[in-house]
Amino acid sequence: MRDFEGKVAVVTGGASGIGLGMATKFAEKGMKLVLADVEVPALEKAAAAFEAEGTEVLAVPTDVSSEEAMDALGAKTFERFGGVHVVCNNAGVGGGGVMWELTRKDWEWVMGPNLWGVIHGVRVFAKHLVEQDEGHIVNTASMAGMLSVPGMGPYNVTKHAVVTLSETLYSELVAAESKVGVSVLCPGFVNTRIFESDRNRPEDLQNAPGTEPEMTDEDVARREMAAQFMKTAMPTTKVAELVFDAIEHQKLYILTHPGSADSIRRRMEAIIEGRNPEPIEPTAFASSSD
Repeated sequence: MRDFEGKVAVVTGGASGIGLGMATKFAEKGMKLVLADVEVPALEKAAAAFEAEGTEVLAVPTDVSSEEAMDALGAKTFERFGGVHVVCNNAGVGGGGVMWELTRKDWEWVMGPNLWGVIHGVRVFAKHLVEQDEGHIVNTASMAGMLSVPGMGPYNVTKHAVVTLSETLYSELVAAESKVGVSVLCPGFVNTRIFESDRNRPEDLQNAPGTEPEMTDEDVARREMAAQFMKTAMPTTKVAELVFDAIEHQKLYILTHPGSADSIRRRMEAIIEGRNPEPIEPTAFASSSD
């Protein structure tokens, strides 16, 4: 996809973090925006800022884990703009802990936005893109979709799922001889509020008081290490540049931190050679040749 002026971009999780960074880049290229987010005050603030700069914006409060909410997002998008050209299934949350200590609610909380949000986004918008034979889908995964860091089970599971979902979609589009592109974004540490995701955890998915999974000393150490990395993490503007380049040049994989390729290579070699995996630490998410 090369022509962006006047085209429409849908960005879930568009009120902050990577989503806001991508939306800003699209606006700079003259695109109209549909911003979806569960945080209404942040969504309204972002929309107002774009409108002040002359960008046409539709802001839709959306719980991406909800089938009905995503159907409504699609309906409002087509009603307002008549079509869509770039769809970024970006909304997501963090979450983890030792897997045998996690509750069903812990799993549902992470799998809702991270996996079902992407599934719903593809379900709602992909057919339209294929019918018009133009457009691009960007699914936000993570380096946790390529590597498996202990203490991040639900997050790892959802991000691995988004990677294979995107690869499958790519193959299906190729088989259909469609001009629609797809990319899967696999960032390392980026300067966002991912570690504050619990601020948006619904009441019905909260664990009862006193039943929260206990964190091990190792879990605490990893969290503290990750928090340190986040202080100097890649800015969202850099991620947005990489995403835009992938859309322009029809790239499937977007690895924001090139140094992490060594960790991916070692994982794949262990699989092929039948060896047990090496331990993966958060440092793999911070590796960069920049």
